[in-house]
Amino acid sequence: MIRVQYFARYREALGLDAEELQLGFATLDELRQHLLARGGAWEVLTERGLMCARNEELCALSEPLVDGDAVAFFPTVTGG
Repeated sequence: MIRVQYFARYREALGLDAEELQLGFATLDELRQHLLARGGAWEVLTERGLMCARNEELCALSEPLVDGDAVAFFPTVTGG
């Protein structure tokens, strides 16, 4: 199982805080591609500046996944 969390405008666009998925993805990008295949609002995960973390550590989409991982998707945060 992988726990996937969505933050900020991704959470709002998807209407979902988190979900658990069976492990079936070698990398974080394979997971993202699976989510994008849902269509519609999931296209938000193609946004430039998409940030991701694995087990609370910032990472690239090429990051490998293992059972029990926690993944988070969130937009780049800017401040003034």
